[in-house]
Amino acid sequence: MTDCRGEFPDSWFEGARLCRERHDPELNYFGVNASKPLSYWRLKGWIYHEDPRGWFQWYCRYYMGRRCFDDERQISRWKAMTRHIAQVRKHCDQGDLYCRRRQRQALLHWAYDSRAL
Repeated sequence: MTDCRGEFPDSWFEGARLCRERHDPELNYFGVNASKPLSYWRLKGWIYHEDPRGWFQWYCRYYMGRRCFDDERQISRWKAMTRHIAQVRKHCDQGDLYCRRRQRQALLHWAYDSRAL
């Protein structure tokens, strides 16, 4: 998202730890890699030319008021993340941020903060 930062409010990036060169899991809140590379998403056909940075770019634009043909699909993908929320609730003690760190990081990627679970 560093190449389209100018499209979004500066306040969204305050305190953000961004990496311009390559993905660095150490910059993630939970310090783990919880995603596939963008090339994998492209290979699967999950990236549309309107949002070349994927779901998060779509989400930011949707939040800012844009509506498009892909909204229904993306919203249903976001709703499907409830299975990860259920797994964290089932297997982790409340406040144990070391439990299921990859799932917790994935939830953050999908705009859900599991730290309160």
